[in-house]
Amino acid sequence: MTEPTYVLVHGAWHGAWSWRLLTEEFDRRSVAWRTLELPSSHDDGEGTSDLESDVRAVISAVDVYESTVLVGHSYAGAVIAEASGQLDKLIGLVFIAALIPTVSQSATDVSRLGGVRTELDAAMTVDGPRLRLDPSLARSALYGDCDDLVATDAVSRLGSQTIASFRSKREYPDAAVRRHYIRCTNDRAIDPALQALMASSCDTTTEIASDHSPFLSHPAICADAIAIW
Repeated sequence: MTEPTYVLVHGAWHGAWSWRLLTEEFDRRSVAWRTLELPSSHDDGEGTSDLESDVRAVISAVDVYESTVLVGHSYAGAVIAEASGQLDKLIGLVFIAALIPTVSQSATDVSRLGGVRTELDAAMTVDGPRLRLDPSLARSALYGDCDDLVATDAVSRLGSQTIASFRSKREYPDAAVRRHYIRCTNDRAIDPALQALMASSCDTTTEIASDHSPFLSHPAICADAIAIW
């Protein structure tokens, strides 16, 4: 079987920049990878970019590869799950501290299942059709295990996220491929108990003693947990 390409789909407020330490690890392992930018995290106009917009971006990125594993962080769990049912050359899904709505659910619907207010919730502020993060709170919520240089750089790069992306409901069923969940047990953004619930719908689970962003705080461990095909 052809070695897969791992397509890395960033979470809300982030961009392809967030994978830089992980892709260095992939290069050391000769693992093929690609990153992309989600429209909902780069919408400075009407704020109408939604789940469907993000899914289209993923499908466009994946189409050129013979064998693909989609990797989604946080909100992007919804994106890769929705995209999976529309792809023919997909062999697996990896969810990192991710929300995984089912058909007719949104990322917001799933986040409420936890019933726990997190530091990420406290960091959010509404700006018209977008949500922004208070930088003074985002660091602890997202990058608690990162060194100062990495965390400061990441916070400085955070953008806005459309509210529409969180509220969009899934329409396509899951693809019949292997699903692997990476649960972050020190997470202050998505409660680890909610992650355990999400992981219960997957075939396999790896637990990392990590904050919400293991690709920045523990890139080598994260790379090992992802590249299992």
